[in-house]
Amino acid sequence: MRIHLLGTGAGGGFPQWNCNCDNCSRLRTGTIKSTPRTQSSITISANDEDWVLFNASPDIRAQIESFRPLQPARKIRDTGISAIILCDAQIDHTTGLIIMREHDKPWDIYCTSAVYEDMTTGYPIFNMLSHFRGVNWHEVKTDQSTFTIPKIDNLIFTAVPLKSEAPPYSPHRHATVAGDNVGFKIEDSNTRKNLFYAPGLGEIEEHVLEYMRNADCVLIDGTVWTNDEMSRHGISDKLASEMGHLDQSSKGGIMEILSSLKKPRKILIHINNTNPILDEDSPERKKLNTSGIEVSFDGMEIEI
Repeated sequence: MRIHLLGTGAGGGFPQWNCNCDNCSRLRTGTIKSTPRTQSSITISANDEDWVLFNASPDIRAQIESFRPLQPARKIRDTGISAIILCDAQIDHTTGLIIMREHDKPWDIYCTSAVYEDMTTGYPIFNMLSHFRGVNWHEVKTDQSTFTIPKIDNLIFTAVPLKSEAPPYSPHRHATVAGDNVGFKIEDSNTRKNLFYAPGLGEIEEHVLEYMRNADCVLIDGTVWTNDEMSRHGISDKLASEMGHLDQSSKGGIMEILSSLKKPRKILIHINNTNPILDEDSPERKKLNTSGIEVSFDGMEIEI
């Protein structure tokens, strides 16, 4: 199984267009050891020809251009993307669907009924796409049953319900339901190895921890270093936990939990522009390195 990270930043990417925080300012002036990041999205294949796209970020056009297998140029209009899976209905994970409206047939999109409701009511992108080629919606169950996708050979998918937060425009805002946020176990049926992917994660429940323990690679929410990071920068009065993200550095945070896992390779994704781990020379980044936790970057390749 080949996993290509198209985008590894949180909403707004890095640098964020209107942000002059320490990280964004120093990246623009070339005084930080770091690299720009587009908004979070990955793609996976078991045959290097047919790809499933996880989340369609607002940066999807540039991301497709950056990875040739997604534009194999076999005919006048072409794509290597066979299907799309949505983990949630957040703007930074779904806006790219509008960019992809020129597809020559309806997109096969896999998401939960809760996400489908958001995408047809509070943020009706699916309704908008009906004026173009439309959408073939495939419901993803939240009972942790497995499913397969046509043309995505040898990969088995399991949606894992997560505690996080529904988008501000969701009917379920502050009253989340099963399926508002899901992670995914993706297993290669040939090698029996698997990835656990969760770009948005507010709490690591026992069933989630079990998936993480049994994964060969964990690709998980790395949004913020501290719970009050956004407020300390004067950007937002909300805590990360109120936005559905578990921080890395607190007791019981992501770094502590990942450090306790023996089996998987551990990688952070969906990293906010304010997070000090973006500075490769920072003390926070050194702590992650010491703990054997990697920080993802755009274009990163993972094979398991």
